[in-house]
Amino acid sequence: MRGCRLCLDAGYDIVPGAVFAGDTTARVMLIGQAPGITEQQVKRPFNGTSGTRLFQWLAEAGWEEDDFRERHYMTAVTKCYPGRHKSGKGDRVPTKAEQKLCRPYLTQELNLVNPRVLLLVGGLSIKQFYPAKTKLRDVIGSAQFFSAEHAENRLNFSLEGSEKVWAVQDEVGCYIVPLPHPSGASLWTNSAENKTLIRHALALLSDLRTTYSL
Repeated sequence: MRGCRLCLDAGYDIVPGAVFAGDTTARVMLIGQAPGITEQQVKRPFNGTSGTRLFQWLAEAGWEEDDFRERHYMTAVTKCYPGRHKSGKGDRVPTKAEQKLCRPYLTQELNLVNPRVLLLVGGLSIKQFYPAKTKLRDVIGSAQFFSAEHAENRLNFSLEGSEKVWAVQDEVGCYIVPLPHPSGASLWTNSAENKTLIRHALALLSDLRTTYSL
């Protein structure tokens, strides 16, 4: 991943240099959307203001930032900084073609790490696993459980082979927990109703962390 130039060679205006952290002993895998300029500069996932808010959320679930970074795996749908949006407001969203070019790496990361909990942060990450028309309000505050049988191909989960869970199960498998993007520019997180959904998600993560000693 660190040496990849696929998107750059295809003509996309990216800053090459994959940003990810962790190793295959991790039991939680966090997938963001794409690194920002700060993350690209220091090669550290969620290093900027979005990371500050993300780790405030994770602290509510019982994870301190240093502990989470040390023990768990952090990556993104696309690994390189996609550059600024042409309007100058915010970063550019990686195209579907870029996502496709990067997808084999994400597949391999999932297979190598084989996480107990898959934490999806942001709409782009969520839509890698849920139907494209999925709205944040439909999934934030829930967890999806996939038995080992249905989790064999981790980037082609079928929701028909899963259960929407509100309590921890003992069966071997993988839990998917979505979170909204923690960017301060996101208006979604401002409403009282959506804040309640985030609290539900963090409570689920807390249960999973405690039950499985994550």
